[in-house]
Amino acid sequence: LNNLKTTIKLRDVFNSEKNHLSVRVTIRLFSIGGGHVVCLNLKSPTAAPEITCQDTTLNRYLIKSCPILSKEYIPPLLWGKSGHFQTALYGKMGRVSSPHPCGVRMYLPMQDGATATFDLFEPLGDHLSGDDITMVICPGIGNHSEKHYIRTFVGYSQKQGYRCAVLNHLGALPNIELTSPRMFTYGCTWEFSAMVSYIKRAFPQTQLIVVGFSLGGNIVCKFLGENQINQDRVLCCVSVCQGYSALRAQETFLQWDRCRRLYNFLMADNMKKIILSHRGSLFGTRSTKMEIMDLSRLYTATSLMQIDDNIMRKFHGHDSLKEYYEKESCAHYIHNVTVPLLLVNSSDDPLVHDSLLTIPRALAEKKENVIFVLTLHGGHLGFFEGAVLFPQPLTWMDKVIVSYSNAICQWQKQQPQCHQATDCTELKGKA
Repeated sequence: LNNLKTTIKLRDVFNSEKNHLSVRVTIRLFSIGGGHVVCLNLKSPTAAPEITCQDTTLNRYLIKSCPILSKEYIPPLLWGKSGHFQTALYGKMGRVSSPHPCGVRMYLPMQDGATATFDLFEPLGDHLSGDDITMVICPGIGNHSEKHYIRTFVGYSQKQGYRCAVLNHLGALPNIELTSPRMFTYGCTWEFSAMVSYIKRAFPQTQLIVVGFSLGGNIVCKFLGENQINQDRVLCCVSVCQGYSALRAQETFLQWDRCRRLYNFLMADNMKKIILSHRGSLFGTRSTKMEIMDLSRLYTATSLMQIDDNIMRKFHGHDSLKEYYEKESCAHYIHNVTVPLLLVNSSDDPLVHDSLLTIPRALAEKKENVIFVLTLHGGHLGFFEGAVLFPQPLTWMDKVIVSYSNAICQWQKQQPQCHQATDCTELKGKA
């Protein structure tokens, strides 16, 4: 690779948690000194994830029962050590050879006139525990059940005996019209709560495993922490690649390190498209002068913060952007979660700044029901595995979530006297 100078042009290279973005990004690979290609991090070592948790009976059992957490995560050799390439591949392709699971779309009327939708997928076999287990899944920003990474995870989970319910974020599906002047926001839990309530009523014997990806991780952790009753019949929760605090994240999204400002621009552009596709429902045919001003600011916005300040915060009547971010971030609720909680992040995630990872690390050090797993590579919702160039259809992330969920179910099966317990401390005491 000495003196290698190559220009690779990627069309549509980044589509992280958004639809139909078309960009052309030119990445120049260059050699320095020993000849390693810097932007691909070829000389970066592979390593087992860093695990932060308290030494409890349950945590020891989970780590032992999930050997994937103790083994090296080995991404594809040529590009897998680059967080940008991992994120770009997730954004463009989602996954490789994604299945097409068959489900039923459900419609739930909300009190404010909105209509929440979710897709329900039945298991393709018995669960190893013999119990009825449902995964309630919240996708990333502007995502839904038709996204490739969701389809891949659902297909894998179905084969492991899980029923899956996947929330479609309000306004995210292009063929579903809004029925009220409101769409999904960073931390609104109303639609997810409606889906969970439906599942509990429709399947009174089922137990729940809560899963959230990126923005969805914020929503599910906030949902569980908002009210203790929300944790009823919940076995555990898994959050992958979330940022925990929008208030702290907003400053990092204006920085250019790891091209975070560019990602901010691309995600803002996608949010504009989603909002404008529902312009009639959100603003009406006869917009007021204030709404016209908001739309004008929307057209010129170049960051998520500008869109949040001019449009999104107003859906729930927040007086300021600071208030909106404070009340919609799970950082103010996650300490109330008492069920086993797995938080997964990647060190090279270009969207989540290192400073934000102090939140889950401190939580895991303080609360015995929390395990924080930090990989060296993986990007944002990438976590591809493979030998040299071509990734495997199933990712490390998919395997970890199902492995952890299986271990929790097995633990519960071994503890019939505390079957209804939700607090990790209580489980430990009765083990």
